[in-house]
Amino acid sequence: MENRKTQILDLALKLIREKGYVAISYDDLSKQLGVTKASIHYHFEKKEDLGVAVTERMQKNLENLLLFINNSTMTVEEKLMHFIARQIEISGEGICPISSLQSDFLSLPDIIRQKVQEVSQFELNVLINILTEGYNEDIVQKSEDVESLAYTILSCIKGALQYKRTLGKDELPNVLSQINRLIRS
Repeated sequence: MENRKTQILDLALKLIREKGYVAISYDDLSKQLGVTKASIHYHFEKKEDLGVAVTERMQKNLENLLLFINNSTMTVEEKLMHFIARQIEISGEGICPISSLQSDFLSLPDIIRQKVQEVSQFELNVLINILTEGYNEDIVQKSEDVESLAYTILSCIKGALQYKRTLGKDELPNVLSQINRLIRS
């Protein structure tokens, strides 16, 4: 049973990346998994419950990432690149699932909105922690406000992923190069 629940969450995340939370239905999930809608309702009574579970999974993944980064011997640059690589990885062939939920924000039930705010803030805080470490080690230029820089980096990465999906052109390597220049200039 836990395996089915995991399959449902995996597929929900994939569909959220591809078309957004609002656009997915239990019918989509049941057809793609080859199960009845009742099987999905067994694990997630309401779509809202599924949305909460998805955001909690994203939060847990970010917590694990932060733990890994904090306990590693990586340099600040390596930590930043690992964070960015993770952002790209979770986006799969779509867009970042957090970004997708942020796009649907005003259409989401209150509990999911709250969870999206929490995971968004946590994601930002992970990056702020990395950049603050770089700031303290004179790797990030002192003229930069670390929080604003974190917003800029996240926006650039997620924007590049959106444009890749829309235009089919992968500008992410160039965007990463520009981010590196911004941090160090």
